[in-house]
Amino acid sequence: MRELKRERRPTTPGAILKSFYLSPRKIRINQLADAIDVSTKHLSRIVNGHERITPTMAMRLSKALSTSPQLWLNAQAATDGYEAEQAARHWEPKTVFEPA
Repeated sequence: MRELKRERRPTTPGAILKSFYLSPRKIRINQLADAIDVSTKHLSRIVNGHERITPTMAMRLSKALSTSPQLWLNAQAATDGYEAEQAARHWEPKTVFEPA
């Protein structure tokens, strides 16, 4: 199987939230935070890429913004995968077990 090489870091869920939902709809972070019952600080950390999207948060965002939870979970998974790849770039296992 051919490995897909990423040229750049995926767009974070927070950047997607800001660019495609908050800014165009003129929704302030504190308004959305109140609507989904989380602190403004927590939502701000998500928007600024300092906090991950959890399944619970994905569900809340999807209900408040009329999206699917999978949109947010997929964006988070892409970001997590990229960060894991970068962290393991030079790591090698002590033993490789070949398939039978």
